[in-house]
Amino acid sequence: MDQKIGQRRSFWLLAAAGAFAILSSTLSKTPALPLLAAHLGAGATEIGSVAMASTVSGILISLPAGALSDLLGRQRMLVAALLIFATAPFLYLPVHQIWQLVLVRFYHGFATAVFGTVASAWVASHYSRNRAEMLSTYSSVTIAGRSVAPFLGGALISIASFHAVYLACGAAGIIALALGVFLPRDDMRPAQPRTHGSPWPALRSTLATTLANGALLATSITESAQYFVFGSVETFLAVYARAGGIAAWQIGVMLGLQLVCVALLKPLIGRVSDRAGRRPVILAGLATGAIGVGLIPACSSPLALSALSMVFGAGFAGVTSSTSALVSDLSRQDRLGTSMGVLRTIMDTGQAAGPVVTGAVIGAGGYVAGFEMLAALLLATAVWFTLKVPAAAVRR
Repeated sequence: MDQKIGQRRSFWLLAAAGAFAILSSTLSKTPALPLLAAHLGAGATEIGSVAMASTVSGILISLPAGALSDLLGRQRMLVAALLIFATAPFLYLPVHQIWQLVLVRFYHGFATAVFGTVASAWVASHYSRNRAEMLSTYSSVTIAGRSVAPFLGGALISIASFHAVYLACGAAGIIALALGVFLPRDDMRPAQPRTHGSPWPALRSTLATTLANGALLATSITESAQYFVFGSVETFLAVYARAGGIAAWQIGVMLGLQLVCVALLKPLIGRVSDRAGRRPVILAGLATGAIGVGLIPACSSPLALSALSMVFGAGFAGVTSSTSALVSDLSRQDRLGTSMGVLRTIMDTGQAAGPVVTGAVIGAGGYVAGFEMLAALLLATAVWFTLKVPAAAVRR
């Protein structure tokens, strides 16, 4: 009983640190980042490149961070990530050119990549029977922080300045670090014992075995497609709405409602996934998201766009409530960090590419072409996932 109480206490401490960290991270970009980039003179393609910068660092670090956490432990890497969360926001303050903004975003991206990968591995390793529910609960707590960001960021831009946004980011990052230092090191132990000598041979073996798992890779690619669309919507829904004369605070509400929807639905959908299976939940989520994003060009009012933003959020919750859990189901217990690293690396690749590709499509064919392309991608992914991950490959 004492062990369960300690585990649950550690879970909520980790979730609270994650909530403030993700509040800080999201406040730095939603809706501030595309609006700041546009304020500095960036076009659609450049805005996509700015949005991509933080996910490039995620592509580089997620997999090694997850694999090393299997070998060396979780706690030190979590605190290192929180140090970046606490320092990166203050680097936005002197930015006056696009290339400076790209560099700051690249540095900031290491924090989210390391923390997200290692925290997910910790939750997955401690909960097996109700894995999707607990992963989704952790995610929803962090999304609670993420949900505040668009409302707060839009308000701060409207009544103060971009500098006020990034000072608030810094405050949230410092709170996250203060919580993170209390994470108990013994409870954040790795899933397999520490090795003597160089960890690289074991690391290479673990990576090779994980990357040979076809169903795991297919699930990771499915989540990557979902994040390709999410990153694009997060970036260009704000710009589309602004071009239509919608105020910054209304854009904040629009994007904030999407995240509130995700936060409320993920634990509930995760519970359904634990009981009814991962595949039907993922497929339903992809279809719902396609409807939400595909109808955006047909709407121009804040109310209609907010409703579609929430529909897309519901689809996003369905997919992401189950993909991480399915990857965990398909992994060995002592390789959860590596598997989560693979998932996040592939996911970040999609999220990085999304704004850049969508920005190019919008630049060439307008917003209708961009959003319809995103809807078609989700539907095509649903078909591909059905073929690549048959029911027999899924244990739940």
